[in-house]
Amino acid sequence: MINFTYSIPTEIWFGKGQIKNIGSIAKKYGKKALIVYGGGSVKRNGILDDAKKYLAEAGVDCLELSGVEPNPRVTTVKKGADICKQENIDVVIPIGGGSTIDCAKVIAASAHYGGDPWDIVVDPSKITDVTPVISVLTLSATGSEMDTFAVISNMETNDKIGLGHPKMRPVASILDPTYTFTVNKFQTGAGTSDIISHILEIYFSNGEGYMQDRMAEALLKTVIHFGVIAIDEPDNYEARANLMWSSSWAINDTLTWGKPVAWTIHPMEHELSAYYDITHGAGLAILTPYWMEYVLSDKTVDKFAQYGVNVWDIDKNMDKYDIAKEAIKKTREYFNALGMPSTLHEVGIDDKLLDVMAKKASAGLEDAFVALTAEDVKKIYEMAL
Repeated sequence: MINFTYSIPTEIWFGKGQIKNIGSIAKKYGKKALIVYGGGSVKRNGILDDAKKYLAEAGVDCLELSGVEPNPRVTTVKKGADICKQENIDVVIPIGGGSTIDCAKVIAASAHYGGDPWDIVVDPSKITDVTPVISVLTLSATGSEMDTFAVISNMETNDKIGLGHPKMRPVASILDPTYTFTVNKFQTGAGTSDIISHILEIYFSNGEGYMQDRMAEALLKTVIHFGVIAIDEPDNYEARANLMWSSSWAINDTLTWGKPVAWTIHPMEHELSAYYDITHGAGLAILTPYWMEYVLSDKTVDKFAQYGVNVWDIDKNMDKYDIAKEAIKKTREYFNALGMPSTLHEVGIDDKLLDVMAKKASAGLEDAFVALTAEDVKKIYEMAL
């Protein structure tokens, strides 16, 4: 196990009705807030009004930025950063899913940067400070409510880039599972697929991490169990609660500390959504089993067999290659049970841009679980067509 420093400073307010505490939380950081959200759902379900009510009672004035995209744009980040600078915003409060929280994080960082926000997306070392972020989560998926990362798109250049900085971790997050009751089946499936992918990215690594792997397997089994329940019973509190908390723990660094990790599927999917603006979780669900099939070999079969036995409860006495192949099959079947597509054609992607996407996706994959070249990535894309 390699050296690490442990710190998860996000204050979590988990459970029904925790929005009532947003005023007391926010006023610790100042008296002026920018509320960031996407579409009108937070208005229709009353979450926005509740937040504004409790903030006003605490003496916190609010401005609003709406219209955050599912794949948040740098142009929206700039709008938010300009408001922060002009209005001397003390705290940024995203209400929504991972896209909204990601956008808010980079707004909060850009508020302290004099140049184009895209500069700090490309080079987060330029981040000097970040306005405190308090997130109100409405979709279990990205884990952005408890991590240091964000993903921002530049549609002019067809780039979708992830960035991270310790100061971007939210200072507090309100996690009320009832806020996810109205999430539709497709978005619930896509969010669940994203959670699974986060865990798998860490699980399949070249470094040893016995304890981390056992934690990852427990989280995977939890998500697999409750994902389909949440789709069939959208107001099942235990299902929604377990997905929400698993989403946070999948990517808050706990599974990573002490274990070297280099992600593979996410960089490949980022190119799909950068060029075709597809739903991130759906893209991950498409690619993951094909990647598994492609990298299965004598070198990797033991890890896939471990995955099959410990996560999917496959008979450990079977041939290890048979276990691995069965595990990959079950992974695909589960994504299908979540209502996710199995091919790129289903989401409107053809073979026209495979070369350019493969070249961009392969940058940095030399340290992945299995090192991939642009040619390798293109072959996986072709398998997925």
